[in-house]
Amino acid sequence: MVVCGDDGLAHRLAAELRGVYGEQVVLVVPPHERTVGTPVVGRARAASVALFDRVVSAAVGRGAGNGSGNGSAGVGHGGGTAQRADAERVVEAAELTEAVFAEAGVERAAALALVYEDDETNIRAALTARRLNPCVRLVLRLYNRRLGQHIEQLLDHTAALAAGDGSDGGSPRPDAASTTVLSDADTAAPALAATAVAGTSKVVQTEGLLLRAVERLPAGTGRPAEPGLCTLALLSATSTDPAGADGSEGSGEHGPRLLPDDEEVRRAGARGSVVLEQVTSSDGSVSGAAAGRGVGAAVPPLGSLFSPRLRWSLAGLVGCVVALGVALSVVTGIHPLRAFYLTLLDLFAIDDPAIGASLGRQILQLLSGLVGLLLLPVLLAAVLEGLGTFRTASALRKPPRGLGGHVVLLGLGKIGTRVLTRLRELHIPVVCVESDPEARGLATARRLRVPVVLGDVTQEGVLEAAKIHRAHALLSVTSSDTTNLEAVLYARSVRPDLRVVLRLYDDDFATAVYRTLRAAHPLAQTRSRSVSHLAAPGFAGAMLGRQVLGAIPVERRVLVFAAVDVGGHVELEGRALGEAFRAGAWRVLALEGRAEVGRDYVLRAGDRVVVAATRRGLASLR
Repeated sequence: MVVCGDDGLAHRLAAELRGVYGEQVVLVVPPHERTVGTPVVGRARAASVALFDRVVSAAVGRGAGNGSGNGSAGVGHGGGTAQRADAERVVEAAELTEAVFAEAGVERAAALALVYEDDETNIRAALTARRLNPCVRLVLRLYNRRLGQHIEQLLDHTAALAAGDGSDGGSPRPDAASTTVLSDADTAAPALAATAVAGTSKVVQTEGLLLRAVERLPAGTGRPAEPGLCTLALLSATSTDPAGADGSEGSGEHGPRLLPDDEEVRRAGARGSVVLEQVTSSDGSVSGAAAGRGVGAAVPPLGSLFSPRLRWSLAGLVGCVVALGVALSVVTGIHPLRAFYLTLLDLFAIDDPAIGASLGRQILQLLSGLVGLLLLPVLLAAVLEGLGTFRTASALRKPPRGLGGHVVLLGLGKIGTRVLTRLRELHIPVVCVESDPEARGLATARRLRVPVVLGDVTQEGVLEAAKIHRAHALLSVTSSDTTNLEAVLYARSVRPDLRVVLRLYDDDFATAVYRTLRAAHPLAQTRSRSVSHLAAPGFAGAMLGRQVLGAIPVERRVLVFAAVDVGGHVELEGRALGEAFRAGAWRVLALEGRAEVGRDYVLRAGDRVVVAATRRGLASLR
């Protein structure tokens, strides 16, 4: 296996292939990346550690001695390179040329992963690699979905033509030269969005099926713990907020248990769980609805043309007109319709003075004229606001007054844009903060009519402008560990009980941050996530020929969903759908494309099933 990349995903993917699947790996990185300890990457790493060391004593106080000590150990753990150098071969290259590919052994490789941050770099390298080895399995990291589909078809077509020539004298398998285009942003965004908002379900979609998993609260919280279709995981038994170090693979029997059997679920008692709640057919109606929302979002709704204050002013004037009409009918004894007609005449100053009428009629006419005077500026303001709304339809919205219960999203890069889209699909109010006026996610925020605050989040007043004091959660997904950590610490100083989720490149560093923040704010919920940790299993599965559909985080572990062909698997073929299960490794959830199949359906060669698996469990299904 050959892995080429320039950030933490490349190191994480190489470690995944070597440690979980036992593959021989050649890692190709830029020259400056070799000195970086796996999986710690990024220029901001040293600054992040320095900032973290400075704030530990102030944030934790007297009760965080153990937490900060553990955190320091966690950060230091990822700093060495000797073991990594002994376990894998590393090739340093500033550019991917034919000579570099030859040195890495691409001509003899079974699979090649190109996971550079730049899409163009990955496409150029893929075209070169396909020419050198038409039979190599390619896995590309591309952010542009539409371009990725075209590139995938092009490279697969090229491989098919090369295999048909028979120039190499062999007969390669048709799936050996497959091309898979993945995006770490698409893989991590659903998990980050679900983590930021308590109670949101985790959705995995495949061709024809929609699988929905949900986190069930422990029975002791007063809510019934419904079992669902099956239990995918048991949460940690060591805390009520088990999202950090306690939920790692080294937590022992108190840590999360992936894919437990029925007996283990019964013994779990009051532990929380992640259950499969629903398996439904998906014939494109979901994507069609999403597309419809995207088109409709370009046309502002009628209610957004006018500000709330103007709408209340109009409502007040209408109430005054109704009250005057009713009073006129009561005072003069005329029919209510005629009373409203006369009120409108007075309101619009149509000449019909009430000379010789009763005193009450004259007073009401004066009041109607006064209301008419008040109506003129309101109507003028409505016209100006309506014109201004259409004129500034392409401009960024500002957070409205009185906004509360929303999610503050920091960063509108690749990850932030995908997270924003996911949050809006869940109909969750969002306020974005971005320092770069040319960020790629601003167009998406403008199209979805999401309020945006332009400014450096580390500067005073920026988070306040995003209404952080009334927010439900803070989701910090910028590309800088320093910025994410500083924003979270400042937000916690404003709202100690604020739910925070921060993206960090290094999983060990994320664990250290979690421990310290949890010790400093035990009553608040903290989540730290590594995008490479969430995305690496999907890329590794694709390199091994697996169609990985998605991954969901279970505290600090990952549960992978993949499509597997039944043919050739002794543990699958001939077994009932509900019995195809190995505790702690994998479980068959459904027959791909057929949601109505019962649990007693017998699997046979030619079937294709959707499985939930641990990383090692997926490796055992090879």
